[in-house]
Amino acid sequence: MRYLGIYFVNSRTLKCSIDAAKRGFYRAVNSIFGKVGRIASEEVVLHFTTSKCMPVLLYGLEALQLNKSQLSFLDFMVNCFLMKLFISNDMQTIEFCRLQFNFKLPSEQIGYRCKKFASSEFSKFSYAY
Repeated sequence: MRYLGIYFVNSRTLKCSIDAAKRGFYRAVNSIFGKVGRIASEEVVLHFTTSKCMPVLLYGLEALQLNKSQLSFLDFMVNCFLMKLFISNDMQTIEFCRLQFNFKLPSEQIGYRCKKFASSEFSKFSYAY
């Protein structure tokens, strides 16, 4: 079932599917690669990815409780993108480049977004009384 762009899966507990987010992320990243290719620097491609592709991937996920395997899958997707960008399969190199460019993994961003979402929701209720 789809509601507000989030796909829910039939289960005993509340579960969501991240397949649509995965497709959207890959579509956006491949669009950037198709337009700028290897002409633009890595910094420019990472900026485009942060501003255009990561919101597609993370849309609405702060309101849900993702399990550890879903979070690690999101990180794996981004690491695969970074491997393609930096033309390397060495995870130490990818981690070093990621830290140098201050590029955050989805698991880090979702943690921040969850805290921000929770504080904004609780602040709405505190003003109502």
